[in-house]
Amino acid sequence: MTADPSLFVVLAIAASIDYIIGDPWGWPHPVRVMGWIISRYTQIVFKIWQHPLALRWAGIILPIGLNLGSYFVGWLIVQAANSLHLFIGIALESILLASCFAGRSLRAAAEDVLQPLNSADIITARSKLSQYVGRDTENLSESEILRAVLETVTENATDGVMAPLFYAIVGAFLPHVEAVPLALAYKAASTLDSMVGYKEAPYTDLGWFSAKLEDILTWLPCRLTVITLALISRKPGYVWSVCQRDAIKDPSPNSGWSECAYAAVLGVQVGGTNWYRGVAKHKPLLGDGINPITSVEIHRALQLTRYCFLIWLGIAIATLIILCV
Repeated sequence: MTADPSLFVVLAIAASIDYIIGDPWGWPHPVRVMGWIISRYTQIVFKIWQHPLALRWAGIILPIGLNLGSYFVGWLIVQAANSLHLFIGIALESILLASCFAGRSLRAAAEDVLQPLNSADIITARSKLSQYVGRDTENLSESEILRAVLETVTENATDGVMAPLFYAIVGAFLPHVEAVPLALAYKAASTLDSMVGYKEAPYTDLGWFSAKLEDILTWLPCRLTVITLALISRKPGYVWSVCQRDAIKDPSPNSGWSECAYAAVLGVQVGGTNWYRGVAKHKPLLGDGINPITSVEIHRALQLTRYCFLIWLGIAIATLIILCV
């Protein structure tokens, strides 16, 4: 088995771009293109179809078309760039792959809320939080805001950071499969889930397949993330037992596991009652609540995600280098 020597360079540069620069506001971004396509498609579908069966079929066509389309468009861009020059190909692949990672975006979102909260400006903190979560934020207390930030950071650590890296690594090692296009295809599935993958109207029928597909694609990288967290916590047995006890109570097959693993490592408890458009929704309690949730725990969670990312990245790059020698 041989590997493309440029792949470990692309992985390293992409990780550096995400950590240092992130997603500059206003720059062209694949997710914005995906979001525009999803939005236009849903508008057209809702306008011409109302029958549940028709909407369910439309809900199958959308993710299949967008995921395959994202892969092949990414593949064409990569091939075209590489045909011009090796360095152009590496640069463009690195930028595209960096756009799939949300590490810096998660840190920026957390800091955006924590900064006014640390200054005792709870009104601004609530307003900032509303930009990142779907729950009602107008009446949240300081502890509820901190819980919401931690839940957002730990839930999105898997689908926003670790899973795109996982599929980039898989693509780097599988013959005849490109790393960056595969990561873009996963990003399309994740974007679909966040936009239409709801059980509530009007997306009940249109979004069912998108939600199910994202659950399937995220299942393995989520479990590998939980295992990695458990190992670096130096208490793997405890973390795994807490996840087996609590994570299975969450209706989501992945977000509950992700949040619960972080909660177990940090010794905090997440979950509880959230309000959405005035309607209470009860989520299972995850973790033992040994420590209160503070900004320190949130920064520790972000650091844990960075450690997991670097471990996977380091193993992948080292393996690619060995294969290229």
